[in-house]
Amino acid sequence: MISRTSRILLVALLLISFNLSASKLKILIVTGGHDFDRESFFQMFDSFSNLTYTELTHPEARVLLGTVDLDSFDAVVFYDMPKTITDVEKKSYYRLLNAGKGLLFLHHSICAYQDWPEYESIVGGKYYETNKDDKFGVSSYQHDVDFNVHIIQSSHPVTKGLNDFSIHDEIYGNLEVLPESDPLLSTDHPKSNMLIGWTLKKSNSKIVFIQPGHDKNSFNSLNYRKLLKQSIIYITTK
Repeated sequence: MISRTSRILLVALLLISFNLSASKLKILIVTGGHDFDRESFFQMFDSFSNLTYTELTHPEARVLLGTVDLDSFDAVVFYDMPKTITDVEKKSYYRLLNAGKGLLFLHHSICAYQDWPEYESIVGGKYYETNKDDKFGVSSYQHDVDFNVHIIQSSHPVTKGLNDFSIHDEIYGNLEVLPESDPLLSTDHPKSNMLIGWTLKKSNSKIVFIQPGHDKNSFNSLNYRKLLKQSIIYITTK
């Protein structure tokens, strides 16, 4: 038989456990459309003690984003690169924006939905796979590059406490960055786009885009982890 003292202690431990779980941020992570280093990617998120996450994978993810209970999560991290989207599926993104859910776009997510113009205004920029209208030119990429990440706004919640750092990752060149995007990160690598991180607001949502994030070289970087953790906290802060 359990003593009264033991029962009280057990209840107290359960309440502490519940409160700790309830205080954690609940994140949806959307993947699909591009291969990635799954093990290192999710090990990084496992190291974040202040959040829990659920993975949604395309093609089902676009539909689920339109039906999942909005109160069941705090923000969405996009690490995906799907090619096509239907009008019904587009409503999933408008739903998130209208609800004011924080959105974090990472790395190749800027390459998604090449034929959906509205997507560019959600992410704050565009990677051009083709030069369809001679407006901007074709974007580029290069693997396994060492480059410097410069902090543009050292007092911003996303970058606070971070100093300039070096990273080994994939670079993108000739990205279009919309003027309403607020720059956070830059690099001086000659083959990379100068701006590699920014924030903006779309409808009711806070949005952050971070260009680095190809594989374990970034995922294992303490600077990169801090950048992502602070991005998630920022986009979930009202």
